[in-house]
Amino acid sequence: MEKMQILFPKPQLDRLRRLAGARDRPVSELVRAAVDAWLERQGEPADEVREPAPVFHCGEIRVPPNQLRDAAYDERTRP
Repeated sequence: MEKMQILFPKPQLDRLRRLAGARDRPVSELVRAAVDAWLERQGEPADEVREPAPVFHCGEIRVPPNQLRDAAYDERTRP
């Protein structure tokens, strides 16, 4: 991937950030998906080779999923 700077009007960026938060996705991912959709509507075929999303291994999760938020703020779980 290459880095690029794009300037958005504040109201548009606020809308993007709200949508990204609601979908638990980064704004950059939403922008890339929107650009892909626009390019396809313009008749540009999608690239055959897509860069895979990065994968991280951060160890074993030791807290049940329904307790993750509470554990993140629990003083006893911090080093």
